[in-house]
Amino acid sequence: MSEISVITCTHNPRPGYLAETVDALARQTLALDRWEYLLIDNASSPERTPKVDLSWHSQARMIREEKLGLTPARLRGIREAQADLLVFVDDDNVLDLNFLEEALRVADKKPFLGSWSGQCRGGFEEPPPEWTRRYWGSLAIREFDTDTWSNVDWVPGTLPCGAGLCVRREVAQRYLALHENGHRKRFQLDRTGDSLISSGDHDLATCACDLGMGVARISALKLTHLIPPERLTLPYLVRLTEGIVISSILLDLEHGAEVPSARGFVGQLADQLRLLQLRGPQREILRATYRGRAKAMKILSDRRAPTARPL
Repeated sequence: MSEISVITCTHNPRPGYLAETVDALARQTLALDRWEYLLIDNASSPERTPKVDLSWHSQARMIREEKLGLTPARLRGIREAQADLLVFVDDDNVLDLNFLEEALRVADKKPFLGSWSGQCRGGFEEPPPEWTRRYWGSLAIREFDTDTWSNVDWVPGTLPCGAGLCVRREVAQRYLALHENGHRKRFQLDRTGDSLISSGDHDLATCACDLGMGVARISALKLTHLIPPERLTLPYLVRLTEGIVISSILLDLEHGAEVPSARGFVGQLADQLRLLQLRGPQREILRATYRGRAKAMKILSDRRAPTARPL
């Protein structure tokens, strides 16, 4: 049986990006007979169905998942995977050629870890505007020199991201069970179509802590995240920020954390004063943060409202 199941979930992919993703996988230093590849086509439209040659790998399969959303696609990949280590590679991730070999080394040498990811460089089609640099973390760009880990949820600097996320089989099965048993039916915590709701990767990764294992960021694991120019525009980053804030609050609720209460008059006044102190992109990004918080609170309020009974 394969030692690693590599899973790529894709919906209406950019052909060039997906081709680079698959090419980097085809050139991995880890022998092909030690890993399988699952390309999950998540309800792509007929004209955007992935068209890539997988004949180079005898254990490669393209699987159609009709239910739209990154979460259903990930769950399908988990159900289909055969290996003890699952590695999620987005359709715009170009792995360094030793990535799978390093991922397997971590699994062997650090049995106390249940999930981990690595460094993520920005692969920009065009030079990014300098003002965007402070927001690159929202695009999953992270570079570091020291490994960090924790066995407690949400410790800063230790939480893996979805790009190149590695999870042990038992962690993935825990995540699958949460969905199949109805514990994650209240909210959609991941991208669906054009929605920028996120945090499903964090929900998956922190299942390791539920099982008494740790989460980590490993410096030896490296990949490049391909980023088109439109993701470095103010409108996109505003939408992204709003989606991240909404999903972060909803995810906190799923994990039993205390969620923020609605802002009173004094809080709203303080928010407006903060906005007045900023200019340009920073003001719009902060405004998106407030908007995301308000939308999350509205979702929570609607969920808690009693259902009217017919007379």
